[in-house]
Amino acid sequence: MSENIATPGFFLSFEGSEGCGKSTQIGLLAERLEKAGQRVVVLREPGSTSAGEAIRHLLQHAKEGRSLTPEAELLLFAASRAQLVREKIRPLLEAGGFVILDRFLDSTTVYQGLARGLPEAAVAAVNAFAIGGTLPRLTVLLDVDTETAWARIHATGRELDRMESQPREFYEKVRQGYLGLAGAHPERIAVVNAALAPEAVHEEIFKLVEERRHAL
Repeated sequence: MSENIATPGFFLSFEGSEGCGKSTQIGLLAERLEKAGQRVVVLREPGSTSAGEAIRHLLQHAKEGRSLTPEAELLLFAASRAQLVREKIRPLLEAGGFVILDRFLDSTTVYQGLARGLPEAAVAAVNAFAIGGTLPRLTVLLDVDTETAWARIHATGRELDRMESQPREFYEKVRQGYLGLAGAHPERIAVVNAALAPEAVHEEIFKLVEERRHAL
């Protein structure tokens, strides 16, 4: 992976399987930071640009996306990421903003690489090209066991997208893939037990963010 580009802002990413509670925790953290006077921008992957949102629809909802090969999936995620980094993330960080991103390169490493079985070296090369040296200062991995994640998703009653509709075995591969990444990159990825009450999870995340910000 290429060297991280230093900027005045703070870049935080959230990772985890479907059902881990990312949306809830991102909302709680953004609200708390904004109340403290921090300029916060929340983005999502794929998406958050015009091109990225079109790619998101193809990947998650369009009937044309149902037959995508793992290789095509990998390149589409990378295309959305490359656009987002250059159109939104870098300018915001250079202006001193606090960027919170719902998923980033680790999702591709786990979902398209480990869970889909694509070659690790190829996935790493595509990721590195897409981000161009822009890495989060901190990545929060919300970890929850497969059964709990599965139950949370199916309790919503809404129509599931293509990723949410994967079998339990896929979810377990994703979880183990994330934990392996956290073990390999402890300087960036912090694992948080997402099975706890939302308030307790939030406090742990806020503590991690404050420690990393003051360490800069």
